Formats: sequence, structure tokens, C-alpha cells
Amino acid sequence: QVQLVESGGGWVQAGGSLRLSCAPSGRTFSRYAMGWFRQAPGTEREFVAANSRSGGSTYYADSVKGRFTISRDNGKNTVYLQMNMLKPEDTAVYYCAASIGSSWPGSRSYEYEYWGQGTQVTVSS
Repeated sequence: QVQLVESGGGWVQAGGSLRLSCAPSGRTFSRYAMGWFRQAPGTEREFVAANSRSGGSTYYADSVKGRFTISRDNGKNTVYLQMNMLKPEDTAVYYCAASIGSSWPGSRSYEYEYWGQGTQVTVSS
């Protein structure tokens, strides 16, 4: 069983930045494709960003493209989501997800086997 622990959420004013981190348990981090999703109150969970096992491929939702960056450090077993130019509509619970069965799950949430508990991000106007 893989456990994912997110950190780095919080409150920020519009235009500000936050960096989320996610550290899966276990020693096979390099075998996981990683993704970030978010869910705002009253809405469905939506895809934010994905990163391949090597980190060489990334994919973003149009709503965050150019503002958010997903990256990973396989030596530290950590994936990051750098969020810049935050907007009030970015307010949500952000979830880290890991896929070992698919080399490139991308935005397909059903291909991620493991999920974190989520971290709250609140952006005020």
C-alpha cells in the first residue's frame, strides 16, 4: 500500500504563489507517474497537472497552463506543484495521485491507484 502525504497548502492573496509537495511512501517512487487534481466545494474533482515517471513529460489543464509547474525529484521521492499568479478560482482542495499501472495516465483519474488526503489552498481576492 502506498501512502501519499501532501503539504504546502494554505492561504494566499490573488497573484501570490504556493508550492505543494507530495511524498509517496515506499522506495519505488521512480516507478510512479504522478498527478495533481483539485476539487472546489460543490464541484467535481478536476485534473490539474501530470508528470511522467522520469519527469520528462508533463501535461497541464488549460486553466493552469503557464502559471503552474509540476516537477519531481526522484532522489527525494517528492513531486511538487509550483503555483504562481494564483487566482480566487484556484481555491480548492488539492490532491496528489500516483499511478504505477500506467506509464502515462495523464488526466485520467481512474488510472491513478493511490491518492493523498488533500491539502487546502485558499486564494483571496
